[in-house]
Amino acid sequence: MARIRRNAELGLILLGSVIVVGAYVLASLGQNASIPVDLGPFLAAELGLILFAHIATRRLAPSADGILLPLAVLLNGIGYVFIARLAGERSVPSDLPGLQATWFALGMAAYVGTLLVIRRIRVLDQYRYTVGLIGLALLFLPLVPGVGRTINGAKIWISLGPINLQPGEFAKLALAVFFASYLVDKRELLRMATYRLGPLWLPEPKHFFPILVAWAGSVVVMVSERDLGSSLLYFALFVVLLWIATERVAYLVVGVGLFAVGAFAAWRFFDHVQQRVDIWLDPWADPLDEGFQIVEAQYALAEGGLTGTGIGLGDPARIPVVENDFIFAAIGEEMGLLGSTAIIVSYLLFVGTGLRIALRAVDPIAKLLAVGLTTIIGLQAFIIIGGVIRVVPLTGITLPYVSYGGSSLLANYVLLALLIRISDESAQRGRIDADAAGVVGSTAP
Repeated sequence: MARIRRNAELGLILLGSVIVVGAYVLASLGQNASIPVDLGPFLAAELGLILFAHIATRRLAPSADGILLPLAVLLNGIGYVFIARLAGERSVPSDLPGLQATWFALGMAAYVGTLLVIRRIRVLDQYRYTVGLIGLALLFLPLVPGVGRTINGAKIWISLGPINLQPGEFAKLALAVFFASYLVDKRELLRMATYRLGPLWLPEPKHFFPILVAWAGSVVVMVSERDLGSSLLYFALFVVLLWIATERVAYLVVGVGLFAVGAFAAWRFFDHVQQRVDIWLDPWADPLDEGFQIVEAQYALAEGGLTGTGIGLGDPARIPVVENDFIFAAIGEEMGLLGSTAIIVSYLLFVGTGLRIALRAVDPIAKLLAVGLTTIIGLQAFIIIGGVIRVVPLTGITLPYVSYGGSSLLANYVLLALLIRISDESAQRGRIDADAAGVVGSTAP
């Protein structure tokens, strides 16, 4: 079974690489009517790094699911093609492809390093509070004077010499580990319903303290760092894990209620939140200034139609910050509804695979952590794609594996490695249990 999974993974990786290389060639033909001169080095570098990750998985996690790594590198490859295609046009820096390739190589190294260091997920439980404190420190590090930087209105960056990083990308992983470990330990207390509120039986009010702390933390992030996307992501992550751990809808209802209260208060009292909501509701009220990005994204998606203008034949660079927040609009313009749907389906497959890993996990911490890691990817994809197509207000987070961004790429490859480790552990545990059951059955009278 392990060999079958790895061989299937290899086949999917090669298929995805063919798609990415084909898109890279089409982008060059669309722009320059010639095959790119760096096609050979590009192909060698891409395949070399991906095969390196595949071989590491074959050696370090042989029984892991074979779909996640090909999906991640396919999304990453498509993102790189569009970053390379946009580089140098209008306000898009020309050095982005080289930087993104460097971050991709570091991401592969982080993926393999995580598999090497974390051989069992249960080890993370021993460092629960240390990991939680690290997560909080990373979350609020941009607020430290002299270290934090404000870019595009959000104070979510830190500067280390010439390198800008978003520590919140790594904070979400640390907090997911802490939440999973804490909730598994406290779930029996949190499940007890001894307090009646009208027709509902609820846990004791003191048990709602963790959800109030998470809510307060998300509000602080939203207000102090002006980061709506991360605020929503952290709070939603905790509420989902709390709901899954306790199996009590009351926590979900209270969480949604607190989110509604916090969102209304933020809209009522903070100008930047009002501005985001106003742009979401009617971007055409100010199409040349505040609503310019959203309006141009709508035009780009409309221009793409069903099959797109063709890679390299559109003009998505007219959208400000298209390589980050609006790369989905660029994909929609040049690959059309079919290409956009393929990206969405890739995320749905990723989320479905992650939830399947969680269902098969035996260790409660591994099960809950798999749900949390999958929730991070699913929510991020929904928030940014939903913002581009105006389902939800736009927030400044990256599209996982696709958008330009070194911090996001590194963190998401660590996240991928954790899911792979959980999948491998579950498969090996299932095989051991099956073998044990076979031995017992064979010796039964």
